[in-house]
Amino acid sequence: MNSAPADPAPTVPVLVRLDFDTTAPRFSTALSHLDNAATAELDRAGIDRLLRELVRIRASQLNGCSYCVDLHTTDALTAGENARRLAAVAVWRESPAFTARERAALALTESITRAAETHVPDADWRVASAVFSPEELGALVSLIVVINAWNAVGVSTRTWTVSL
Repeated sequence: MNSAPADPAPTVPVLVRLDFDTTAPRFSTALSHLDNAATAELDRAGIDRLLRELVRIRASQLNGCSYCVDLHTTDALTAGENARRLAAVAVWRESPAFTARERAALALTESITRAAETHVPDADWRVASAVFSPEELGALVSLIVVINAWNAVGVSTRTWTVSL
């Protein structure tokens, strides 16, 4: 029996459709400022870094943004998140790995990310408002809105790609 790992299959590059940062520099800068404003709200409300990354990862999974999933998974690991919990983000409803606050944030993330379908149900808002203060909810909504904006740019233009 050969115990050496098999050579991995060759990867397929994802081609950039548009260098968004170069072709729309003012908007790209404005989006960065919006991200900074959301981060300031998260800091002000005391939302911890790991919860922020879980939210970013889940929205990015739903939107199919490979770059953002990779970036925020790496950031979460660097911040000390557990690899098993990160693997469970996609199936968080079926996993015992998440707290009530994390579950509420993930449910709200899904509802807002899919707002055209869900219209952000009162039930999801009630669950979130039971475990987050109004300031925390404002910060979470800010985070969810901005990660969805980044995802929209990334998925549509493929301007940022993952390097393995």
